[in-house]
Amino acid sequence: MKLRIATYNIHKGVSAFGRKARIHGIKEAIDLLDADLVFLQEVQGQHDLHAENHTRWPQEGQHDFLAGQSHEAVYGMNAVYEHGHHGNALLSRYPIASFVNHDVSDHAYEQRGILHAIVQMEKVQIHCFVIHLGLFAGSRRRQIQALIHTIQQDVPSNAPLVIAGDFNDWSQRLSQTLYQELGVFEAFDVDGKHTASRFSLKGMRNMLSKNSGSHARTFPAGLPWLCLDRVYLRGFKVEEAHVMKGAPWTTLSDHVPITASLVLLDQAESA
Repeated sequence: MKLRIATYNIHKGVSAFGRKARIHGIKEAIDLLDADLVFLQEVQGQHDLHAENHTRWPQEGQHDFLAGQSHEAVYGMNAVYEHGHHGNALLSRYPIASFVNHDVSDHAYEQRGILHAIVQMEKVQIHCFVIHLGLFAGSRRRQIQALIHTIQQDVPSNAPLVIAGDFNDWSQRLSQTLYQELGVFEAFDVDGKHTASRFSLKGMRNMLSKNSGSHARTFPAGLPWLCLDRVYLRGFKVEEAHVMKGAPWTTLSDHVPITASLVLLDQAESA
């Protein structure tokens, strides 16, 4: 079975300082990706001031607006303020069996969450985690440990797993921890001809050390330099992975999205 996914930090659907609404352009661009699963960060569930100041501001939350008629949407509310709230979301072309949002806020100035959704793809349940980690290295390390604990506790070891989002990990120090603890690989660490099952944990660590800087460059959108956005996988083969560059992506958000075309492995292959 094949699956096409995307991850995208949409910057709340507005330009810098909220001067221009970009949410309609973002919807059109996301539709063109034709992804079965879309992992979204900085999704505005409600913003009363933008609704007043911008014509055609969606009446529903951005997750439902972006899902449209083709996808289901679930939303994890993280940051709450007087005029609204924002968080992470997952859009899915397949039924979403359940979801839960885990609060991993590390201090009062950054409200962060990890959205865990179980997607029913035919007879297989895929565990999806939408991530937006903190701006401080110590916070990110603790949030990654919370993610690892949740997965080890709540996800069967042979279940297909996708972890995607904005890791804010410009130093690229988190991948080895995820490789060692979860047995995942990152979509841009392999050439698409390999599968996760062909890499031992030692091999994954060696691969990362040899290919430091191999993660996709996604920020800032105008001239992507930092590798902030990632897709980590278990139980899949990567057919191809791309960073979306050029128009319209350079003008819609401060990040550009990642897409990946995947093949779901059977349990015998991924064991």
